[in-house]
Amino acid sequence: MGPSNVAFLVVLTLAVAAFSYSAQRLYRFLRIGKDEPRWNDLPRRAWNLLSIGIAQRKILRDPVAGPLHALVFWGFVVLTAGSIEILIAGVVPSWSFERILPGPLHALFVLSQEGFAAFVLVAVSVLLYRRLVVKPARLQGDNVHSGDAVLILSMIAGLMVTLILTAAFARVVEPHLPMGLQPVSGPVAGALAWVSPGAAAVARDVNWWAHALLLLGFLNYLPYSKHLHVIVSLPNTFLSNTSGPGAIGAMRPMDLGAETEQFGAADITHLTWKNLLDGFSCTECGRCTSVCPAHLTGKPLSPRKIVINTRERLGEVAPAIVAGRDAFAEPLFGAPPSPHAGDRRLTDSFITEAELWACTSCRACVHECPVSIDQLEIINELRRGLVLTESRFPEEVMPAFESLERNGSPWAFQPSDRAAWAEGMDVPTMAELAARGERPDVLFWVGCMGSFDDRAKKVTVAFARILKAAGVRFAILGQEESCHGDPARRLGNEYLYQMLAKQAIGTLNGYGVTTVVTSCPHCFHQMGKEFPQFGGVFDVIHHSEFLARLLAEGKVPLDSEDGRRLTVAFHDSCYLGRYNDVYDAPRETIRRALPVVRLAEPERTRDRGLCCGAGGGRMFMEERTGKRINVERTEELLATGADRLAVACPFCLTMVSDGARTLGSEVPVLDIAEVVAERLVRAPG
Repeated sequence: MGPSNVAFLVVLTLAVAAFSYSAQRLYRFLRIGKDEPRWNDLPRRAWNLLSIGIAQRKILRDPVAGPLHALVFWGFVVLTAGSIEILIAGVVPSWSFERILPGPLHALFVLSQEGFAAFVLVAVSVLLYRRLVVKPARLQGDNVHSGDAVLILSMIAGLMVTLILTAAFARVVEPHLPMGLQPVSGPVAGALAWVSPGAAAVARDVNWWAHALLLLGFLNYLPYSKHLHVIVSLPNTFLSNTSGPGAIGAMRPMDLGAETEQFGAADITHLTWKNLLDGFSCTECGRCTSVCPAHLTGKPLSPRKIVINTRERLGEVAPAIVAGRDAFAEPLFGAPPSPHAGDRRLTDSFITEAELWACTSCRACVHECPVSIDQLEIINELRRGLVLTESRFPEEVMPAFESLERNGSPWAFQPSDRAAWAEGMDVPTMAELAARGERPDVLFWVGCMGSFDDRAKKVTVAFARILKAAGVRFAILGQEESCHGDPARRLGNEYLYQMLAKQAIGTLNGYGVTTVVTSCPHCFHQMGKEFPQFGGVFDVIHHSEFLARLLAEGKVPLDSEDGRRLTVAFHDSCYLGRYNDVYDAPRETIRRALPVVRLAEPERTRDRGLCCGAGGGRMFMEERTGKRINVERTEELLATGADRLAVACPFCLTMVSDGARTLGSEVPVLDIAEVVAERLVRAPG
C-alpha cells in the first residue's frame, strides 16, 4: 500500500464516519415523531418498492421530466457497482472486478458503466437546461431550493465527466480493453492520443481523485440537501400506506380516551416519524401541487409547501430537542437551533388555517408523488389538531357538526324522513324483514344525500327501480340509518366521527348485515376501508360495480331500442377512483346501458381526473378565493362536446350540475343509475 493509498484510506474513513454521524443524526430527528408500526403487509410493500421505487412507475407519468429522472436514477443504481470498485481500489490498488468476474460478465460491467455514464450525463444536461432556461412553473415558488438542485445536478455531471475521463486517460496509458467495450471513453481517448503516456497517467490519477472526492463529498452533502431523497426515497416507498390498518386513503384512528393535552397535530412532535420521513423524501418536484385542484383554481394550498414546511420546522426545532447528543457537530454540519424555535410551531407559524381548509381530500397529490409521500395525512392531522384541541374551524361548518350530532345527518332533516323517497315503491326495511324472519341479499345503504337531497333522491329511486327490476332481494334501514361520520372525520372532528361510525356499525351488526351496496363513493370508502378500524367488517359494493355485474349477467331488462347515438363524458369521483381504484365499472355500466354510445374522456380523466370540489368537507363551505373548482371541472367535461355528463357520486352530481348551470349549459348531468333506469323496460299499461 503506497502513500496515496494510505492518504485515500484516511479520506475514506473520515467520509464514512461523517456520513455515519449524519445518518444517526437524521434517525434521531425522525424519532422525535410519534411511533407508528410500518412492517405489516410486506408483500405489498415489496411490490411498491419494485414498481414505484425501482421501476419508477409514478415518476414516468411525466412524459418529459419523468424519463430523464428515471434515467438518472437507474444510472446511479448501475454505476454504484463502479463506485464500489473505485473506493476499494483506492485502498487496495490491485483489486478490480476484472480480476474476480468471468470475462463476459466483466465485459457487461464495463459496457454498463460506459453507457449509463453517457446516458446520465445527457439527462443531467437536459435537466440543467430545464432548470436554468425553461424554468417550468411547477419548479418555482414554495421556497424551492433551485440553487441546491443546480449544485446537485452539477455534481452529478462532474461525477460522470471525471468517470469518463479517468477511463479515457487510462486507455491512453494502456489500451488493454477492446474498443467495443468502451464506446464512450474510447473515442475520447482517441481525441487525447496526442497526450504523452506520462502526462496521461497524471491526468488519469487527477481525474480518479476528483471523481472519488466528488463521490464522497456528494454522499456527505446529501443529508443536508433537499436531494436527501436520493437516499431515503426507496425506504419511503417501501414504508408507504398499503392495505390493512394502513389502508390507502384511510385516516388513522385516534385513541380519544388517551390522557393527552393534544389531539391531532399542531407541531412536528405530534406527527408520526413517517410523516417526518416524508419531509426528508420530498424532491420538491412540484408534481403534487401541479395537480391540486385548490392550487389550480387560485386557493392558497400547495401540497409541496406543506411537506417542505414540515421539513423546515423539523430542521428548526430538532437540534434543540436532541441537544447534548448532537451539539458537538452542529457548527460543522448544520445551523444551530433557531432562537425563535420555541415561539413557533408548524400550524400558524408555517402553515395557515386557510391552506388546511382549502384541501378537498382528493388524493391527487398523494397519487402523483413519485416517492409515495402522503401530503394529505399531514393536512388531516393538522385539521384534527385545530378542531379537537383548539376548537378552531370555519364557522360555516358548525351547522353540519350540530346537525350530525342531533339528527345523524349533516343537514337539518328529521331521521323519520329518511325513507320518504321510497313511498309507494314497496321497499322493505331491515326491521320489517327481521320481524318476518327474513334476510335480504344486500342492504342498500342510501346515505344522507340520497335520502334528503332532492336531486340525489332521484338517483336513489332510479337505483331502487333497477334492483327491483333485476329481482335483487334488498332492504334499507330507513329511519335507523344515520350518517357514518365521514364528513366529520375529514373536517377533523374525530370525536363526532367515532360516535357516528360506532352507532352505524352497531346497527349493521345488530341485523347481521354482511353485504352493503351504496351509490355514494364516500359511504363506499368509509364503510369498506375505515369501519374495520372499529369492528365493522362488511362486503361493501359501489353501485357502479353492482350495476356492471347485473348488466353483464343480463339481469336488468332493458328496452331493445337502440335510440340515437349519444356522446357521454364521465367524471371520475375521487373517492371511487383514487381512493378505491374503481374506474372501469362505471364506464362499463354506461356502455352496456347505452349500446349506441361514445365515451368522451375529458383532458384530465381516470386517475388524473380533477376533483369536483366537494370532498374533504368542502361541500359545507363556500369558495371565496379564486375560481370555483366545480366550474373548472365542468368546463373540461363540456369541452368534450358530450351530449350528456355522467357521474357516480351524489356530491359530484351536485357540483357538476351547479357548474353546468353557472356556465349556462343545458347538457343533462346524470348519475349512471339514471342512465340505466332510463332504458328499463316499462311495465305494460
